[in-house]
Order: sequence, then C-alpha cells, then structure tokens
Amino acid sequence: MEILGYLAALAIGLSLGLIGGGGSILTVPVLVYILGYSPVLSTAYSLFIVGLTSLAGSYQFYKKGLVSLKTALVFGLPSIVAVYMTRRYLVPAIPAEILETGEFILTKDMLLMLLFAALMVFASVSMIRAGSAKKEEAAPKGASEHQAPENFNYAGILAEGLVVGTVTGLVGAGGGFLIIPALVIFSKLDMKMAVGTSLLIIAAKSLFGFVGDIFNYSIDWLFLLIFSAVSIAGIYIGSALSGKIQAAKLKSGFGWFVLLMGVYIILKEVYLT
Repeated sequence: MEILGYLAALAIGLSLGLIGGGGSILTVPVLVYILGYSPVLSTAYSLFIVGLTSLAGSYQFYKKGLVSLKTALVFGLPSIVAVYMTRRYLVPAIPAEILETGEFILTKDMLLMLLFAALMVFASVSMIRAGSAKKEEAAPKGASEHQAPENFNYAGILAEGLVVGTVTGLVGAGGGFLIIPALVIFSKLDMKMAVGTSLLIIAAKSLFGFVGDIFNYSIDWLFLLIFSAVSIAGIYIGSALSGKIQAAKLKSGFGWFVLLMGVYIILKEVYLT
C-alpha cells in the first residue's frame, strides 16, 4: 500500500504537469484510503504536499512570464490569513462528535471527508467543462500581453480570498478551480496567466496554512518530504509530456474520474462507515 501511495503521488504531479491542476484534489483521498492517515492529519499533510508541488509548478509558469506577482500578492494575503486561522483555531475547535441522530453519528472526520467530497464534485464539473471547451489559441511568445492590469476589484478579491482560504484550511485542497475564475473576473487576467498565478497563490496559502498545523500535530517530516519529492518529479515529467498529449481530452477524462471518486467518498462515509 505504501508503494501504491507513492505511485499516486507521482500521478498527482503528472496531473499538475499535464493539465495545470486537478491532481492535488486526490492528495487527501490517497492519504486517507491508501496510506491510512486520519482525515484531520491528512488535510494537514495535504497542505504541505500541495504547497510544495504547486510552488514547483508555478516556477514553470514563472519562467514563461505567466505569473502576475502583484495579483498573487493582492489575492494571496487574505487567503493566507484565512487558511492559517482555519488550521490553527477552527479545525481543532470542531468537536469529535458533531451530531447524533438515531444510529447515525456525524463525526469530525466524516464531516471533513464529506466537505472534501463535495469539493471534488464541484472541481470535477469545472474540469469536465474546461476539457469540453474549444482549444485556446496558442499563446504569443512574449508575456507582455498576459500582464495584469493595474486596477483590481479589491472587494471581490478580498471576499474570494477569504472564502478560498477557509475552504483550503478545512479540506486541505488548493481550490484552483475557485481561484482561476476569480482571477479572470476580478483581476482581468487571461487563462494562461490565471493558471500560473493561481499555482503561486495555492503554494503560498497552503504552506502558510500548514504552519498553523505544526502547533497542533506531530509531523512525520521524512514521509512528507519523500511524498512531495515524488509528486514534484511527476510535475517535471508531466511538463515534458504535455506537448505530446491533448490536455483538453485528458482534463475531461480526469474530471470524470474525480467525480466518481467524490461520489464514492460520500457513499462510503455515509453508508459504509
């Protein structure tokens, strides 16, 4: 099972390298169902893994001039505050047993997994739609046309940043499918720049959120570093293969897989636990 877990880590990185996102949504299920970590600890570990992996991915976009540092700073600050506060105070404050009705008991672990499954379902819809859309025209060699404008919708960015940060803190996923549309709408970035910038935002808020967990849990650093290294290796492999594979079809197929996984988690937590 441990070998299977590391193969899954490679697949997570491959997804990020091939289609620019999506793989991190599988990190928590891999940690819980394959490697046997508790949901609460898995969401913490996921923040570290997703953070380092996204940082490596954002560097690939940065080298192409497809990261807006100003936008990342404006959007990232409220997200970082929200995810840190959520991990440091909100998650530990959730009681072990939240609700009991007859024979049904809603536990903290079940709640986190159900929230994560709901996020998977929403993310899968976004990936399926993106995969079904017409191919985007090739980007120009220069990055000047992708640069973010100077004017931001600060109110929209603040609100979205707080929401995304809280969601990330609760379920340990990057939330790129929420961030990218927000960057396009509120910061007027084009899609390629939005993807690269979102990876940097995800890296920053995930790693800062993980700092809040250091005070609450005993961390297996060796495992985290090895798992993250395997995932990062997958990013570079995926980036090398991306020119040979149709990303649109791959994203759509991966979206259906994520949808099935989300439905499975809901059924397992509610009916099979």
